[in-house]
Amino acid sequence: MVIINEETFEEKAQLRISRFRVIVIGILLLSLFCLTAFFTISYTPLKEYIPGYDSSELRQKAIQNLFTTDSLIILYNQNRQYLDALRGVISEDVPTQEEAFSEDKRLDTSERNRSFTPTVLEDSLLRAFVANEDKYNPNTNSGSIELSTLLLSPAKGPISQGFDLDESHFAVDIVLEENTPIKAIADGTVIFAEWTAQTGFVIIIEHTSGFLSVYKHNAALSKAQGDSVVGGEVIASAGNTGEYSTGFHLHFELWMDGYALNPTDFFNFSD
Repeated sequence: MVIINEETFEEKAQLRISRFRVIVIGILLLSLFCLTAFFTISYTPLKEYIPGYDSSELRQKAIQNLFTTDSLIILYNQNRQYLDALRGVISEDVPTQEEAFSEDKRLDTSERNRSFTPTVLEDSLLRAFVANEDKYNPNTNSGSIELSTLLLSPAKGPISQGFDLDESHFAVDIVLEENTPIKAIADGTVIFAEWTAQTGFVIIIEHTSGFLSVYKHNAALSKAQGDSVVGGEVIASAGNTGEYSTGFHLHFELWMDGYALNPTDFFNFSD
């Protein structure tokens, strides 16, 4: 290849080329162009304008939605367990403490971690709660679970039927006169206050310390679902309602994390 002046036809430069040189130079130029385009698209905001690439804002939202979804799943599982426990409290169709602990021992460690991770802490608290029942004496401030207020007896009277795991009677039946005031054992919130065919008027209170108190066979209820109550406040009147009732009395239950506790370990129902 010769470069000449068009006016004087004077030879300015001469370059010897071949087909091989043209191919090599073309490949080098093409490679340089591809590398430049790759780094420009990969490390600059220009990639957001290329079809198929997501913007950085969209990716951040996707990651945030992933964490939000994971949190919602955990919250859903916790609420489902809580509702299952509450359903068991109403129907009394729940495992006893001994059955639950035996089941825990049969579970493999890896299976427990995989399937029951949300309840491990609750089970530990329950074991500590049962093992240290004597620490809830009003004259003692120690205990692995501290109660914010003193537990008050819901009513006073003779016990016609006590807490019996063998008979699946997860309560104490306190004989009372008709319309005797029934009181809340501690501060809390009413989470259930309805009529049931088997147990008449039922009211369930969730207390700040994490346990539930259940009052069944009432003649009438003084509180509605969602109401806040304080310890000693009248919440119902004793009655003889429901198919399972055998006379005027209070069917009183105490629950912790879905497990029934013996109320006589915490209250003195005698006059």
